[in-house]
Amino acid sequence: MVKSMTGFASRECFVEAAGGWTAAWELRSVNARGLDLRLRVPDWVPGLEQELRKLLSASLGRGSVSLSLRLTQVDVQPASVNETGLAAVLRQLRDVEVQAEKQGVTLARTSALEVLREKGVLNIKALSKSDLGVIVKALLEDFPTLISDFQKTREQEGHALASIIQAQITELEDLLSIAATSVKKRENRTKDTFRENMKRILDVVDVDQDRIAQELAILSIKSDVNEELDRLRTHCKSARELLSSNAPIGRKFDFLCQEFNREANTLCSKAGDSDLTQTGLAMKTVIDQMREQVQNVE
Repeated sequence: MVKSMTGFASRECFVEAAGGWTAAWELRSVNARGLDLRLRVPDWVPGLEQELRKLLSASLGRGSVSLSLRLTQVDVQPASVNETGLAAVLRQLRDVEVQAEKQGVTLARTSALEVLREKGVLNIKALSKSDLGVIVKALLEDFPTLISDFQKTREQEGHALASIIQAQITELEDLLSIAATSVKKRENRTKDTFRENMKRILDVVDVDQDRIAQELAILSIKSDVNEELDRLRTHCKSARELLSSNAPIGRKFDFLCQEFNREANTLCSKAGDSDLTQTGLAMKTVIDQMREQVQNVE
């Protein structure tokens, strides 16, 4: 199944520990060359980030992935003021204001709420190891559900991408059939043109017949595009096989698009015919469009 690197999922869960906590998850991703994990989780929950990274790395192949977790305590007990800590913070503020006044710098008034936010001002009860263990366990049990929801969005997007790419492969196969017909018409026109040109030359000079045959063989080899058409057909087959794979295919498909483009370029350079050239250019357009879609495939 084709998966997109674009995905999003969010959910909330309740954790029964130290009065209860609400956990709000958000997981999103966009395309990237490899797997780039960016986590924003509370650093006061020991070992949580490392475990989440392991789970994400085991579930995802590619993408720039952002995970955020917000923990909010439900039953919050009012914290008392630590008088010693408050006195220290006020003393530091006074020293700063004095120094600022000496240097002619005017500072904004500091609010009580800003003071309360300073470390050590409030007596905040630390969570016990037991409570922290319960929180970590509950979060790690809930996280797989978030990943499952996230993967579903990537699969839905991937299904749409696969349909678009399948249609583009079909369009390439149709263009290959048109190119094959153009090659046959071109051969007949080339033979007629060669005969007319040789007739004009032979009317003027005497040319060795072996040399004519040799030049004709060289001309035929240089203008032969059947090998390129065969390779393009093989690439179309390989592309369909990749789309039916359950493994991440983005990197392989991107390389295959490069090979598609290489053969189409060679076809155009060897065309020697306006119809065949136009068909080759149409192929290049489809290949470029397909590569744009492939950039989002995991």
